[in-house]
Amino acid sequence: MDIETVTEKVEKVSEGYAAAFGIDRDATWFMLKLQEEAGELTQSFLRLTGQARTKGKTDEELAAGFRAEIADVLCQTLLLARHHGVDLMAEVEAKWLVWLEQR
Repeated sequence: MDIETVTEKVEKVSEGYAAAFGIDRDATWFMLKLQEEAGELTQSFLRLTGQARTKGKTDEELAAGFRAEIADVLCQTLLLARHHGVDLMAEVEAKWLVWLEQR
């Protein structure tokens, strides 16, 4: 699945979530939601690496939680980029992949 297809599917999920909970997804919401998810990823990482309480979760549950939080951060990043009309693949190519051409 390509990034545009993933983004559109994630958008539909987010729209449904917002409608169900009466959320106005404005520019501030997209930014703060990404920050919230980044915080949850950090918390999950700390648990996974033994630097925070595990709350009785098994190693596999901790690893699964970490993977899920990475997915949340990715999806919120896709939504933020979509909201602001950012061509994320073009930006990745310009910022990161350009370095492959300089080798």
